[in-house]
Amino acid sequence: MSVNERVIVRFAGPEVLEWCVVSDDHVTEQVIRHKIVNDEIIIAELDGQPIGYLRIEYLWSNIPYIGVIWVIELYRKEGIGRKILAYLEDYLRSRGHDALFSSSQANEPEPQAWHRSVGFVEAGIISGINDGGIGEVFFRKSLT
Repeated sequence: MSVNERVIVRFAGPEVLEWCVVSDDHVTEQVIRHKIVNDEIIIAELDGQPIGYLRIEYLWSNIPYIGVIWVIELYRKEGIGRKILAYLEDYLRSRGHDALFSSSQANEPEPQAWHRSVGFVEAGIISGINDGGIGEVFFRKSLT
């Protein structure tokens, strides 16, 4: 059985709070706690241990946006990110959403290539939004 077949994807519960906080250095423990309670953190587990993480944001309180998706380096290129994304897409469709947004820094070709490989299309760029004046490339994926 492959690693991907052994991975379980689910919404995070309070038992993984500390792991989520360590995995996402962009937000505070208080924010992570709030997102766990509101089903806005998805984790991938292998043999009961978290190995991947996705944080959902909602632009204007109703447009789903991937704040971060991350997989432990050892398990990258195993389809774990795709599995997490599929879980999110199913959830969003069940809630009536027809699109999902995400982004990547303009100087990050690998994450941009991943977005395109899983069906996202470029939707625009905001110049100079990141440290050092680096732009952010935004992507949109249809869920219909």
